[in-house]
Amino acid sequence: MNMPLPSDYEARVYAGVLGKIIGVYLGRPFEGASYEHISARWGEIRRYVHQDQNAPLVVTDDDITGTFTFIRALLDHGIRPDLSAREIGQSWLNYIAEGRHILWWGGIGNSTEHTAYLRLASGIEAPKSGSAELNGAAVAEEIGAQIFIDGWALVAPGNPDLAVRLARQAASVSHDGEAVYGAIVLAAMESQAFVERDIDRLLDLALTYIPSESRIARLIGDLRRWHREEPDWRVAQTLLVKYHGYEHFGTNCPMVPNHGVVILALLYGGGVFDRSMMIVNTCGYDTDCNSGNVGCLLGIRNGLDTLQFAYDWRGPVNDRMYLPSADGHWGMRDAASISLELANIGRVLAGVEPRTPKQGARYFFDLPGSTHGFAPSALSPRENRLKTGEGMLILEAAFAGQRCDAEVATFMSPELLAMKGYALCATPALYPGNRITARVIADANNHAPVGAGLFIRAYQDGDDELALNENHAVPLFPGQDAVLEWVVPDTKGLPIASAGVRLEGAAGTRLKLDWLTWDGTPSLTFAPPSGKPWTIWERMFVGSMEQHTWAKGDTFNLIQNRGRGVLHTGAREWRDYRLAARLTPVLGKEFALAGHVQGLTRHHGFFFRPGNRIELVRTCHEETVLATAEFPWQFRQTYKVAFELKGNLLTGYVDGAKVIEARDPRPGLETGGIGFIVTEGRLLSGPLSIAALV
Repeated sequence: MNMPLPSDYEARVYAGVLGKIIGVYLGRPFEGASYEHISARWGEIRRYVHQDQNAPLVVTDDDITGTFTFIRALLDHGIRPDLSAREIGQSWLNYIAEGRHILWWGGIGNSTEHTAYLRLASGIEAPKSGSAELNGAAVAEEIGAQIFIDGWALVAPGNPDLAVRLARQAASVSHDGEAVYGAIVLAAMESQAFVERDIDRLLDLALTYIPSESRIARLIGDLRRWHREEPDWRVAQTLLVKYHGYEHFGTNCPMVPNHGVVILALLYGGGVFDRSMMIVNTCGYDTDCNSGNVGCLLGIRNGLDTLQFAYDWRGPVNDRMYLPSADGHWGMRDAASISLELANIGRVLAGVEPRTPKQGARYFFDLPGSTHGFAPSALSPRENRLKTGEGMLILEAAFAGQRCDAEVATFMSPELLAMKGYALCATPALYPGNRITARVIADANNHAPVGAGLFIRAYQDGDDELALNENHAVPLFPGQDAVLEWVVPDTKGLPIASAGVRLEGAAGTRLKLDWLTWDGTPSLTFAPPSGKPWTIWERMFVGSMEQHTWAKGDTFNLIQNRGRGVLHTGAREWRDYRLAARLTPVLGKEFALAGHVQGLTRHHGFFFRPGNRIELVRTCHEETVLATAEFPWQFRQTYKVAFELKGNLLTGYVDGAKVIEARDPRPGLETGGIGFIVTEGRLLSGPLSIAALV
C-alpha cells in the first residue's frame, strides 16, 4: 500500500544522506580502534579528528559507496516494491570489478562481501550467495548487511514494511542470520523515523520484524534494561563488551557488538545528534560504519538543523562525496544530487510524480543550505565569501580587481589522485564540446555593475597542474539576471577537473548562482597525450580490464586474462553517437566496441566472435543477441570499426561498409559511455573517437 509522503520528505532524505556521510567521515580516521585507545587519545569524540591522524576529511569509503550504489538496483531493474535479492546481486556484478571497487577485498572466508562477490561471479545467485549454508555463520553474520542498508529506508518513508522487505533482499545478497536481522532493525527504525521521533517506539516497531529469540533481539533487550537501570553510558559500554563483545564471536567484524554500539548510542544519546555521535564513536569497534548508521537515522529523525546545532558537522563536508565503482559516471557526486535521486525513487514507489529541479539542472541549490560541493577555487582569495540563501549560491567579492569564483569538481583533482585506502575512480563528468549553461543574478543591492562568466580548469600536457580557461564576462546591473552559455573548448584530450562561475566586480558586490548544468554529446578523440601526464589520462577510464597500456604511441594495448573485461569512459547522458577505432585482434575469444555503457553488465556491443561472426548484442545483466552476420575477420588484421547508436537503432561498420544493423526493442539502454570489451584475449586499438549524430 502506498503511504503519503511527509511534507518535508526531500529535506529529510537530504539530512539522512548528510548524516550518513558525516558519520563515516567522523569515524573513519580511527576505524577499528578500541574504546580504551580512543578514550586515552581524545577522551570523547566531539569533533572531527582527521587532522590529528594526518588524513583528509572527505574520503572514499565502502560504507558510503555501497550504500548509495547498491540502491541503484531499483533504477536498473525498475522502481518497484518486489525487487529481488537476485536482481540486487546482478547489480553488484554490474558495479563491482574484483579487487577494485566498493568492497574490502580481504579474501574468501575473511571478507564477507568478497566471499559473496566470488559466489555471484561464479554463477551462484543471491540470496544463496550470502547464505550461512554456503559460507558459514561466522562469515555470514558480520557487519556489512547493516552498513549498506540506509538507502532502502530513505526510499520508503513511514513505510517500514517496504523498507524491511527491500532491506532483507539487499542484505541477503552477502549476509544471513543475525546480520540480516540487524539490517532489518535499522531499516525499520530509519523508515519510521520520518513519522516517529520516540526512540523506544522505533525499537518496539523494529523488533516486530525479527525473531524474538534472535541474538539481535536479546541484545536490544539487554541494552534497554541497562539503560533503565544505569544512567552512565560508559557502564553500559562495559556491559556490552562483557556480554556481547568481539571475543564472543572470533571474527573480523561481527554484526552483534557493532549493532549494540548503534543501539547504545541511540538510547543514551536521547536522539540528540551531537551526543549520540560522541557515544557511538567513543565506544570504538567499526566506528565509521556505526557512526554512519546513527548519523543517517538521526538526520532523518531530526532534520537538517541537527547537523549544525552545537557543532558544525555539515560545513566542512560541503556536500562532497565520491562513489567509485565500475560505472565511472557516478564517481564524482554530491549529497544534494544523491538526495534528489533517492527522493524521486521514493516518490515513484509512493505513486507520486518525480520532481525535476530548475531547468533539469544538475546543480540546483534549492535544498536548504545545499552547495553541491561548490567552493572557491585555488585562484580565489580566501577572503571572498561563498554562502547559500534564497535557494541559490551567493558569491561576494572581498577585493576589487581580484578573482572571486566558485567551482565544482568534474573529475579528480591532483590531490584526489593520490587518495589512499579505497581508490577513487571516475570518468570525467564534463568534456570539450559540452555546452555549459548557468542562470546568474546580480544582487539588487550591488552599488555598481558586475561581470559574470564561466570557466573550467583542466589538466595540461606535460605536468599535473591545472590550466584555467574561461569565457568573456557578461555585464550585469544590480538586480539583472542572465543565462550564461559557453561551449567548452578543446583540452587536447586531457580531463577537465572542475567548472564554475566567476564574479568580476567591486568589493562587496554579490553574484547569485541559481543553477548550473551542461548538455550535449561531444565530438572528440581519446588518445594518450604526447608527453605526460599519462597517469591522469589513464584515470579517465574505468572498468574491469586487467591491463590497459599503450604501445607505439597512440595504440591501446588491452589484455584480459580471465573472463570478460570492460573498459569505458564518457558520461551517462551521452546519446545518439558514432564511435570508431582501429581494432587489431591479437588473441582471444571475443572483442567489441561498446556503447551506452552503464557498468560491466549494462551496455550495447558490436562484437567480433569466433566462427567468422559479428554480432550486435544487448547486455542488461543478461545477454541478448540482436543480430548476427558472417564476416571473415582474422587475428592480427587491422580493421577500421565504427559503431553507431541512434535511439534504439544499432549499426556496425567495418572499413567504411555497413555490415550489420538491428533495433533493440527494449528500453533502458538509450544512453551511456563508450569503450571496449575483450574476453580472454588481447586487443590493440588506435585512438577511440566519438562523434555526435544529428
